[in-house]
Formats: sequence, C-alpha cells, structure tokens
Amino acid sequence: MPPALIALTIAAYAIGTTEFVIVGLLPTVATDLGITLPLAGLIVSVYALGVTFGAPVLTALTGQMPRKALLLALMALFIAGNLLAGLAPSYPVLLIGRVLSAFAHGVFFSVGATIAASLVALDRRASAIALMFMGLTLAIVSGVPLGTLIGQQFGWRATFWGVSALGTLALAGIALLLPAGLERPAPARLNQQLRVLTSGRLLLVYAMTALGYGGTFVAFTFLVPILEQITGFASSTVSLILVLYGLAIAAGNLAGGRIANRNPAKALMCLFAVQALVLAVFTLTATHPVAALITLAAMGFLSFANVPGLQLYVVQLAQAERPASVDVASALNIAAFNLGIAVGAWIGGIVVDSQLGLGATPLVGAALVALAFLATVRSAALDRPRETTPLSA
Repeated sequence: MPPALIALTIAAYAIGTTEFVIVGLLPTVATDLGITLPLAGLIVSVYALGVTFGAPVLTALTGQMPRKALLLALMALFIAGNLLAGLAPSYPVLLIGRVLSAFAHGVFFSVGATIAASLVALDRRASAIALMFMGLTLAIVSGVPLGTLIGQQFGWRATFWGVSALGTLALAGIALLLPAGLERPAPARLNQQLRVLTSGRLLLVYAMTALGYGGTFVAFTFLVPILEQITGFASSTVSLILVLYGLAIAAGNLAGGRIANRNPAKALMCLFAVQALVLAVFTLTATHPVAALITLAAMGFLSFANVPGLQLYVVQLAQAERPASVDVASALNIAAFNLGIAVGAWIGGIVVDSQLGLGATPLVGAALVALAFLATVRSAALDRPRETTPLSA
C-alpha cells in the first residue's frame, strides 16, 4: 500500500475520534460550561446534523476542486473547528467549532474512499478503502477511551487540542505524500441526490438506518453518566469500559458483514430484534456492575453489526431503483446514519430531562430499534415480488 494511504488513515482516525469522543466528555463539559446534561447532549446532535446536511451540499459545491487541494482544505477546516472547540469560552462557540469539524468530516469520507481506491491497482482497491476506514474503527477502539481519559485528567479542552494535533499530522502527511493531479470523477449534482430521495424503497431503508442506529445513541450519548450515576463506576474506570465497548463494536462490524452477505434484509431483521431486546435488558442490568458490562458488550457488538448490512441493502436496492445514482444512494445512507445519531441524542436528552430520567434511555432506544425492525419486515415483504419475477417470466 502507498504511504499516502497512511496519511488518509490518520485523518480518518482523527475525524472518528472527534465525532465520538464527546460522548465520554459530556459530564465534564456540562459541569465546566454550566449547562445541563441534556443540553450537552445536543453537542452530539449538532455534529451529526452538520455531517448529514453539510456533506451532500459541500460535496456538490467542491466537485470541481483538485482532489489534493480539497483534502488539504478539509483538514485545515477540521483543525480550525477542533481548535475553536478547545478554546471555546461558551456553549454557542463550542457548537460552532463542532459544526465546522462536521462539515470537514462529511466531505472527507465522501471523497476519501475514491482517492484511496485511485492510489492502488484495480485488484487492491477494496483493501485500500478498508485500510482508510480502519482509522475510523481504531478511533472507536482506542481514540475515544484515550480522549476520554485525557479529558478527565487534563480537562476536556485538552482532548480537542490533541485531536487538532492529529489533524495537523494528517495534513502534513497528505501534503507530502499524496500525489498531485489525482483523477477527479464527475461530481454528483444536487438534483441527482434529490432524485434518489424520490424512491420510496430507498426512503424506507434510510428510515431503517436512522431508527436502528439512532436507537443506540439514545443511550450511548449518555452512557458515561449511566455508568457513573446508575451503575456506580468511578470516572477513572469508565475510560477502560469504553475500550471494551469499542472492541465489541469492532467485532460486531466484522461479524455483521459476514452475516449480511447472503440476505441483508433477513440478517437485519434478526439483528434489530436482538438489539432491541438487549437495549431493553440494559435498563434492568444497569444497576448491577457485572451484568451491566456483559450487556454493554452485547450492545456494542449489535450497534455496529447492522452497519454493513444496511449499506449493502441500500446498494442492492439502488441498483434496481436508481441504477445511475448508486454512489449517491450509498452516500445518503451515511447521511441517514448521522441523522439517526442526531435524533437519538436529542431524544435521549428529552428523556433525561423528563420524569423518566437517565435510566430510561436504553428502553426508549429499544423502542426506536423496534420500529427499525418493523420497517425491515415491511421492506423484506416488498422484496419478495421482485425475487419471484424472473421465475415467473
């Protein structure tokens, strides 16, 4: 693999860390800025909304830019956003910094996979893309717990400064190692993206994605307060528990790809059903440390096990429904993931602020995942006529 891929992987690691590390820092940020926990939870929602709506628009607007110049500009924007977050004197300024980082996030992953594939021979393109996205997986496994530990020891601002340093390293690597004159594919126009949204079948899968992924974030956004206030773990222990959660996520992502290979709709029905059950069980086990850890590992495994299946299912349906816009349909599913994060974190904040309280967030998350299960059952039923048509013909 060319050295330029290492620079892209470092960038993916930094971006993945800044997206998820805020979950481990919410109590610290809330205390320091004098805001409520639900208000702090909106920091997660704002970032996810920035990715959801910023990525399609900015990707279309920057389609004519040279690829290397675009990546350098994105990393500069990412660094500026994290520096602003680290220096933020108030909650609104912190939100602005997060939105700037989110804009860089959305466009980076939109064009980064194409660039990674263009750096290698045809028979190694999948491996090149997998290597770049490994940075995102490693961020969940190590970046989030390490960033949480740094924030607990030296203040939450230090975490954002550390992420800015990672972004600077990635920027330098891209500047030095990425070749100039990279092939620039035809940009996806906004009208192409809007045409994908006229397919009812694809909209149904996007709803599955948003509900299934968002259900996890109702509880995951407030996982640290749950572990500290309900389960009774010390703050110093929570960062180690996040390592366990990250490892479970990585394992679930790998296993989910294998499970969904043959029949993604059927696999997703099973995964969503078990995921809803485990979230509901966590409501009961959260007060018992050992049982909570076991349930938490299962939650981590299931929360990302559905990701490959959802992405594969969208591609398969797009090939039938919108064959000229498969890439756009796939990118919009990434937007649906982030919309789910935003809505899940927002709903979680409402639950925490209500009479139900912090301990009810997993149960409400289970209800959202149950809706994803029902949507998947409906989508699978709509698949059957298409599957029997060739036989009838």
